[in-house]
Amino acid sequence: MTAGGPIGLDAFGEAVYRAMLLHPDLDTGGLAGHLDSTEAEVGDALDRLADLALTRPASCGTRWRAVNPERGLATLLAHQEAEEARRQREAERSRAAMAGLIAEYASIHAPGGGDQRGLELLASLDQVRDRLIQLASDATAEVLAFAPGGPQPAPVMEASRALDQETLERGVRMRTVYQDSVRNDPATVQYARWLHGLGGAVRTTPTLPLRMIVVDNATAIVPIDPDDPRKGAALLQSPGVVAALRALFDQVWEHARPLGESPQRDPRGLTGQERELLRLLAEGLTDERAGQRLGVSLRTVRRMMADLMIRMDARSRFQAGIQVAALGWLEAAEDAPA
Repeated sequence: MTAGGPIGLDAFGEAVYRAMLLHPDLDTGGLAGHLDSTEAEVGDALDRLADLALTRPASCGTRWRAVNPERGLATLLAHQEAEEARRQREAERSRAAMAGLIAEYASIHAPGGGDQRGLELLASLDQVRDRLIQLASDATAEVLAFAPGGPQPAPVMEASRALDQETLERGVRMRTVYQDSVRNDPATVQYARWLHGLGGAVRTTPTLPLRMIVVDNATAIVPIDPDDPRKGAALLQSPGVVAALRALFDQVWEHARPLGESPQRDPRGLTGQERELLRLLAEGLTDERAGQRLGVSLRTVRRMMADLMIRMDARSRFQAGIQVAALGWLEAAEDAPA
């Protein structure tokens, strides 16, 4: 049997659990007879239920008893949330390490010029734009992009419009991930919807690791310094590096939300952007630096924190920190992909 249910419980395990709730006096043999199965199958199911904290030994020591469903399922859900948080933290560390490694690769090779195999250095923004135009024009299958920095400058979007339209009309698949902060910028939202209308796919996420474009799984462009695009970019064609960047994109895309999807709140009432803000501040970032990571202004960060403090009934940042831990909001922040 496989654990395919929404709470990690397979169909036979659920049947055993239900039978134990309805017939608490049945022992293993009685459960097997009631369910028309073998004692070995029931025993395996009891082991799985015990692992999920849904059963415990009865006081007599010869039988198992079912845990109260409300308490047992709450415990199970808490275990699952903790495991999901762990997986998300591992994914976040993997994404951050990958992005840092790629940026370091480009930076290390920068002093030697552009003669390294699989690497071309683009020293100015004009060179970057020219190569992007060429790559988009030559694309045959797919263009993937991370567009951090929050709302996109109107001149940049207008300059990209004709090329994006021509690329999509040639049947090239385009997928772009923006930051959640663009949802409050009418111009960027309008442009993203225009892309969607032509067949492009757009999603958003609270933060992005770096600015990036991957074309046809063969070429990628990343900034030499993610914090200063004026230093130019690196065009990468090493198959291993491009494959790593594609994996990075797929991981972020999987957790990002389609632009047309309404904002969702977790069981604690937090949006993805609020979760990420809590995580960034918990890491020690200043309000200004956290705003840069989220693509929002310093004023917006402080407004968000003021709203969170009201919801926590906290009168100071110190008290808010205590409340975040007490309410489990810090764990919620760690769940969010970034």
